[in-house]
Amino acid sequence: MTTDASPADAPQSPRPGRITAAAAVVAAQGVVVAGLGVTMLVMLLTGSRADDTVQALTGAATVLALAVLPLAAARGLWLLRRWSRGPAVIVQLMALPVGWQMAQNGGVWLATGAVIALTALAVLGFLMTPAAAGALGVGPHGPRDA
Repeated sequence: MTTDASPADAPQSPRPGRITAAAAVVAAQGVVVAGLGVTMLVMLLTGSRADDTVQALTGAATVLALAVLPLAAARGLWLLRRWSRGPAVIVQLMALPVGWQMAQNGGVWLATGAVIALTALAVLGFLMTPAAAGALGVGPHGPRDA
């Protein structure tokens, strides 16, 4: 049994472990944000939310829309797409102040904020390595745009 794989299906280069880890963490972040948006939507539909309906629907739609960026970035990292590094870094830079603010509230929020901040720092560390930059084709040794 043989498979006919086109050259476009073949991987460009092996994916470094740090990019694999970054893609997994960014995907998990996107899934958590999407889960929060779905939860907000379910709370609205079941009537367990006392907010204004338009405000609650707008909030749920905004959170669901925000989940698209990390999910798209994770897919791009997994496929070693050059464009994916920027959105992944932006998501992490947005997550750092969120984690800091949550940690300021203490208790369970301290742990949640610490997890958010530490995962953001880890992803930033993974993506700033020369191996990651080379695999994604960015940096001084990456291909030049014509």
